Amino acid sequence: MTERQKDRPWLMRTYAGHSTAEASNELYRRNLAKGQTGLSVAFDLPTQTGYDPDHILARGEVGRVGVPVSHLGDMRRLFQDIPLEQMNTSMTINATAMWLLALYQVVAEEQGADPTKLQGTTQNDIVKEYLSRGTHVFPPVPSLRLTTDMITYTVNRIPKWNPINICSYHLQEAGATPVQEIAYAMSTAIAVLDAVRDSGQVPKEKFGDVVARISFFVNAGVRFIEEMCKMRAFSRIWDRVTRERYGITNAKQRRFRYGVQVNSLGLTEAQPENNVQRIVLEMLAVTLSKDARARAVQLPAWNEALGLPRPWDQQWSLRIQQVLAHESDLLEYEDIFAGSHVIEAKVDSLVEESLAEIDRIQQMGGAMAAVESGYLKSELVSSHAARRARIEGGEEKIVGVNIYETTEPNPLTSDLDGAIMTVDPANEARVVAALHEWRDNRDEARATEALAALKKAAAGTENMMEATVECARAGVTTGEWSWALRDVFGEFRAPTGVSSAPVAVTAEPGSTLALVREKVTRTAGDLGVGRLRLLVGKPGLDGHSNGAEQIAVRARDAGFEVVYQGIRLTPEQITDAALAEDVHCVGLSILSGSHAELVPDVLHRLREAGAPDIPVIAGGIIPPADAAALIEAGVAAVFTPKDFGITEIIGRIVDEIRKANKLDPLEVSA
Repeated sequence: MTERQKDRPWLMRTYAGHSTAEASNELYRRNLAKGQTGLSVAFDLPTQTGYDPDHILARGEVGRVGVPVSHLGDMRRLFQDIPLEQMNTSMTINATAMWLLALYQVVAEEQGADPTKLQGTTQNDIVKEYLSRGTHVFPPVPSLRLTTDMITYTVNRIPKWNPINICSYHLQEAGATPVQEIAYAMSTAIAVLDAVRDSGQVPKEKFGDVVARISFFVNAGVRFIEEMCKMRAFSRIWDRVTRERYGITNAKQRRFRYGVQVNSLGLTEAQPENNVQRIVLEMLAVTLSKDARARAVQLPAWNEALGLPRPWDQQWSLRIQQVLAHESDLLEYEDIFAGSHVIEAKVDSLVEESLAEIDRIQQMGGAMAAVESGYLKSELVSSHAARRARIEGGEEKIVGVNIYETTEPNPLTSDLDGAIMTVDPANEARVVAALHEWRDNRDEARATEALAALKKAAAGTENMMEATVECARAGVTTGEWSWALRDVFGEFRAPTGVSSAPVAVTAEPGSTLALVREKVTRTAGDLGVGRLRLLVGKPGLDGHSNGAEQIAVRARDAGFEVVYQGIRLTPEQITDAALAEDVHCVGLSILSGSHAELVPDVLHRLREAGAPDIPVIAGGIIPPADAAALIEAGVAAVFTPKDFGITEIIGRIVDEIRKANKLDPLEVSA
């Protein structure tokens, strides 16, 4: 038999970075030696949100969920001994994408690389930050201008670079249906391409080059057939939009190019070994179909719902990709779903519904207008609330969580604190000290002059990329670059979507929610107040607000008056709000790992303010040892992803309010 010609495998990446540039560089070189074919850089939250490590909001966040990059020296160390001209690097960075690309370009040039040969991607999708991930800095209009300037610069100067990775991944994490995921991502793409076209920075004859460099970063959930059809629908709609709206006649330029990370929302803390088969199924959805196959794949690790994965866990995920690509016959065949009437019918349905939603958004004025009005955020919060209700009601089944919960002892998690990686608490002080040393040793006059030129460009109409590259060369820091633009553009607090979200779970007589509503009402009466008041707080820089929003919505539906001011608050601001609103409980949500510092700080401030009896609840990805330490410090209760019953959590919060106020327990079962 004649051997078939195999397709080239997709780029294989693991999303990685932690602690310091030096530690992350070592991790990257080890992963490349194991057969990884591209890099995917995770930056820490201060870097993503434009703060230096010594800023008050950076406390507890430095090096936690990624690598801190504060200046050119950090970027040099991050890629030391990694030839960037030969590398394909993805950088998950959005609000500060222009800055990180400038640092990357300068380091590559210092290595002797030709910028026209650099390959990689900056995520740079600010719309989904307003909706789901929360690392936005500037308002929508100037944010879109930053994106436009980056795209026009790279098309001319770094032509193989993907300057934007329109990212529907986090929309699904925030509860988006496949139709919403397609429609919101496509609406973002339309807003970006319209802005580039209208900027006048790209001649009409070169606009096809712009379209060709637009890439997407999508999510693949465990609903295998639906997810695979979603990718085919994405491809079909993108071809139509680029041909009809922008007149792109070159089919190669219209190709839907996407990378994928499979779903992290569906990874469970309960029976986490089941996450391995979930990851495999989700990967198949974006690799089996040749006509809609991902160009790059990165897989989460089995233990991400527990904490930060170790190098061995990331290796396991890389090996999953390698077995599929190199041991199976997947890459030897044409599209195996071509001609399937079942697949075609599902794709047609997704295309039709998605185009209708895209039209609805365009009638509102486009994606940016739909962000500012709160429409997109409200729809996502509502969709996520409906999903949670299906899980709690047993309609949507999750093995090990709401069915088949009985399990044998798990050797993978017998030592839970050893099953994840931890960041040395002393790391932050070392990073801050290194930052101060950098500032002390740079040419201060050059840095000041570069920042002044950046502000002048921002206040005018010229492309800001050249001024940003000079800031990188001059030793400017991440925080200084961002504050210069904050001075010109201001900051933006996105709508939370909580107040406008409809009721997802009805309080029918005899239901769990009805019983909890009764507890809320009786406790308010016992305290002599009209309604119980709950403050839901997001301290630090963690912008993953999905859990906090769902708690806020369900507490509202249970009869609480909810105080929720959104993300990115200091412990001082949360304490002040708790006192000003005279709340009966404070709930803190943190997924970034900064709980060990920020939660005790809130407790301390409440005590100092004379309000030690307000119970504080903590929720997030909190390892068992940390949870025990928080309880020891005075936290009333700790909830982690295994606690999926939101209504039951609200009931527990009422119990803690009664306990704190020395009220007898209620016999109401909830």
